[in-house]
Amino acid sequence: MAGLKKTGREQELIEKARKYLPGGTLGNASGDVVIAKGQGSHIWDSSGNEYVDYLLGSGPMILGHAHPDVAEAVRGQLESGSTFFANNEHAIELAEEICKAMPCADKVRFCSTGTEATLYAMRAARAFRKRDKILKFEGGFHGMNDYSLMSIWPTNLKPFPEAVPGSAGIPKAVQETMLVAPFNDLETTTAIIEKHHDELGGVIVEPFQRLIAPKPGFLQGLREITTRYEIPLIFDEVVTSFRFAYGGAQEFYGVVPDICSLGKAAAGGYPLTAVAGRDEIMAHFDAEAVQSDDFMPMIGTLSGNPIAAVAGLATLKILKQPGTYDRMFGLGWQIRSGLQRILDEAEIPAKVVGEDVLFDVYFTDEDIVDYRSTLKADSKMLNKFNSLIREKGVFKGPSKFYLSAVHSGEDVEKTMAAFKYAAEKLSG
Repeated sequence: MAGLKKTGREQELIEKARKYLPGGTLGNASGDVVIAKGQGSHIWDSSGNEYVDYLLGSGPMILGHAHPDVAEAVRGQLESGSTFFANNEHAIELAEEICKAMPCADKVRFCSTGTEATLYAMRAARAFRKRDKILKFEGGFHGMNDYSLMSIWPTNLKPFPEAVPGSAGIPKAVQETMLVAPFNDLETTTAIIEKHHDELGGVIVEPFQRLIAPKPGFLQGLREITTRYEIPLIFDEVVTSFRFAYGGAQEFYGVVPDICSLGKAAAGGYPLTAVAGRDEIMAHFDAEAVQSDDFMPMIGTLSGNPIAAVAGLATLKILKQPGTYDRMFGLGWQIRSGLQRILDEAEIPAKVVGEDVLFDVYFTDEDIVDYRSTLKADSKMLNKFNSLIREKGVFKGPSKFYLSAVHSGEDVEKTMAAFKYAAEKLSG
């Protein structure tokens, strides 16, 4: 890549990855770079190139990499054991903190991945409601379980509410249990729910769908229609919990679901996610609280492990400090608005969308309001943009700029310079 050195060692690792990993990757970010180290808001690849990091491990490093308080907490626990498959002090304390933070949370059950968290959230809604079908939104990302993969990135667009599998290997029976609606279209969503309300076990939504903010009134309307028919509303807050506000998107947007999934920032980069919700729904995880046919077993070897729990407690303690969110949003606004201004000045059609702590650019002159509108953007232009800013030491994934609490004014300056360089190249 122009402007970046590539040592023989890193190239050797890339070739080894191609030999032993499908597609040469871990299944996540591109395999053309091997990360060796992270510290604060920066990462270094195996060739020694340094970058301002806006990927942040796909979000969990909200305090940056190797935060000293989180590292100290983890080191302190290591000598006392890494997992017990039983209750531990730190997981109990973390559950208490989550219930205090999240408006919908009376109780919490831990797991290890977002895929598990959304799977169990949907299962709990079905158990409570005693209905099989779930409504999700086209383009909504809820992890990699079979139900979540329906209409996640369809190219063969079907009329709503028909679901389209997003992966090989999913049984057709799963497809038949999922209904799909367009995000930010309350009229169509309401019509689908009214028609199928007696079949629905729940409605799952990212309150902030990938990069798309909800239109004013959309989440409120969704809350109203689900309440009317007593259908559990699930917020997938794996991305937004403790990021948009200490109480997540439900605090940020002022709409409280019945149950939520959460993760990423909640454990400071360690494998811990959770399902949290109202007592009546969470009771299905308790064999003594419900009839045997209504009980939902939930077993995970590493669920609530003390290493991740102490990391989560240390992370949340810092996020609670006064001014933390104001600073993140302030720096994010500088970067987000600066990117839009630079692209406008270069006369490049583009829309920078999202919230100040989580955003990206779509190369289009049309508004981005739902999944289908994103398909009109120039994805090749985005790939080129990502490559160009990386040449100047700014690292992000295929989509999304994640802000951390430790990004600095110097990071903003370097990022603006990279944006100007990319705009010059793209408009040249």
